[in-house]
Amino acid sequence: MEFLSLNPEAFGMDFSDLRLRIVKLEKRGKFFDLVSWNEKVIPEGIIKNGEILNKEKLVSIIKNMVDKTRGRRITVKYVVASLPEQKAFLQVIKVPKMDKDELKTAIPFEIENYIPMPIDQVYLDYELISPEFNNAKNLDVLIGAMPKNIVDSYSYCIKEAGLIPKALEVESQSIARVLIKNHVSSSPVLIIDFGRSTTSFMVFSGCSLRFTSSIDISSQDLTQMISQKLGTTLDEAENLKLKYGLEISDKSVGNKKVVEAITPLIIDLIKQTRKYIDYYHTHSNNMPILEGGGGIEKVLLCGLGSNLKGLSKLISRELGIKTEIANPWINIFPELNKKIPKISFKESLGYTTALGLALRGIQEEI
Repeated sequence: MEFLSLNPEAFGMDFSDLRLRIVKLEKRGKFFDLVSWNEKVIPEGIIKNGEILNKEKLVSIIKNMVDKTRGRRITVKYVVASLPEQKAFLQVIKVPKMDKDELKTAIPFEIENYIPMPIDQVYLDYELISPEFNNAKNLDVLIGAMPKNIVDSYSYCIKEAGLIPKALEVESQSIARVLIKNHVSSSPVLIIDFGRSTTSFMVFSGCSLRFTSSIDISSQDLTQMISQKLGTTLDEAENLKLKYGLEISDKSVGNKKVVEAITPLIIDLIKQTRKYIDYYHTHSNNMPILEGGGGIEKVLLCGLGSNLKGLSKLISRELGIKTEIANPWINIFPELNKKIPKISFKESLGYTTALGLALRGIQEEI
């Protein structure tokens, strides 16, 4: 019997510049059920490029959203929250084989040789990659660093909202946890999170992230471009984007204008994607597959922007790599077609990070 659990029940909270999302899962047999969720717009200027500029307003938004969840009311106080991808440094390094106590002592000194930030200004963390994915002489270790001022600001807002941060992690870790089936991939997979404010790239191979980066091109940029080119409001532009996307399926002038408006940005996105794929391939050519080597064989799209009509087909054609919409329920429901989520599949793509955070919260609790 446990009188005090060191792993209390927690829910996920995903921050971005323009959205706040929360998710709570509950154990159901071998899998899980979605019991609480919500999202709220964060007005421009409160968070910018991952930095919190107005803590008081963000605290108010957090309180309001937790009090008004969809589904079951959230009563737990513990939170697993996201940290901004664009402020993080993640990399897999190799260290000589040693026991866990030696590794704990050695890692801080090893990390200092890799991170591009002053060691006294960052929080450091590491994760040992499963032994079966390490070679005989070395250990693969995923190291992470995040500026202290960024971590402290998110932690402060969560606490001021009356909640307790159980864990804080970079978005890419949450995304990989929920999208990679059983958290193992026999070949490198590129995940593209096409969000409302940024686009993030993640390469996952073996049982770990191998590479992450982010760019400023976003789904919101497409909306703004349509608004500018067609002289519409942002709401009208968003509706046109969702209606037509990249597919010219009729002869309407509006359809063609929408495609013409957003195509340059999509081409730029594909160009940036190709650049990061080339970078990854260059730096992993001499590595075994299970250590992150080999060519990328699949691209997974997530984030609300991935719902853009024709996007996956265009990326697949331009990159010559199989591209598909990711399934954010793959590690939550045994079979999606037999279990109807409480939110639509398209909407759930925007909850990918929050679902990954919630999954960590419930998996560590049980």
